[in-house]
Amino acid sequence: MAKIRITKQFTFETAHALYGYDGKCKNIHGHSYKLDVTVIGQPIADTSNVKCGMVIDFGDLKKIVKTEVVDVMDHAIVLNQHTPHIQLADDLKKTGHNVVLVDYQPTSENMVIDFANRIQSKLSSELSLHSLKLRETETAFAEWYASDN
Repeated sequence: MAKIRITKQFTFETAHALYGYDGKCKNIHGHSYKLDVTVIGQPIADTSNVKCGMVIDFGDLKKIVKTEVVDVMDHAIVLNQHTPHIQLADDLKKTGHNVVLVDYQPTSENMVIDFANRIQSKLSSELSLHSLKLRETETAFAEWYASDN
């Protein structure tokens, strides 16, 4: 049977700052991110399965991405834990802000790698993560392809 790719798009609002950067992005600022998640697999052929004909139920994919990415990142401030921003993170946490500390510079490029690892680990063995596209703005995005990695 043929392999099919399916894609679902997700949106979330996240703030970040790039420590040591030489431009405006060194300041805390936010984006309305759009994440396209594409998985590849064979449609279920078992006619007794309620999901016959699906590669993965879009609802099941939504649960994975929502749990692993959207619920974590939405309306959070993402900062690199290995920078002096850790003091800022501690201060923000003390006042009730949602702070996500990562072990990388929180660029779109690094975030998409992180998201790929999180999502792939939750997919069944019959499926593969094919690609991710993370849009930081309408005209700027980072892409991750399994074939490149």
